[in-house]
Amino acid sequence: MRKRYITLGLIWLLSAISFGAWANSDPVTLDWLDLIPQSERAQFDQQGMPLLDHSGNAQANQSKIGHVRPELNGKLVKIPGFVIPLEGDENKITEFLLVPYFGACIHVPPPPPNQIIYVRFPEGAPVQELWDVIYVTGKLKTETMSLDLAETAYSLEGMAISAYEDEEG
Repeated sequence: MRKRYITLGLIWLLSAISFGAWANSDPVTLDWLDLIPQSERAQFDQQGMPLLDHSGNAQANQSKIGHVRPELNGKLVKIPGFVIPLEGDENKITEFLLVPYFGACIHVPPPPPNQIIYVRFPEGAPVQELWDVIYVTGKLKTETMSLDLAETAYSLEGMAISAYEDEEG
């Protein structure tokens, strides 16, 4: 019986150390281009914006071309973007899409799935902080979500939000 308690204690201790190391580690700061595999980056400009056909021949549907970077799955990250609210009330937003440029998903076509992040922010983010570009910090997952507005290839469990200009200085 004593061995069992020692084993359980060691398992708990290792779990606590692992979680503590993850929780206290600094997030990896990403740009939108970082979400795209190297082999597919020719389809995007230097800022991570998809190259669009402005000739009037473009389809209004979201391009499903684009893969995720599986090595980012489970990473603590920080990424800037614009918010498209999905769930919440007049004071706080609890679910939103994070997109690389203003108007994405509102104008057609929306960005490819690997350029949209579905964010769950259980604490709720204050609405007044979400009109400009912000940084969102949280655990990134390579997870497909199909929504009315678009399909996403990443999701993020939000932990913190900060103003972009506060970070850029």
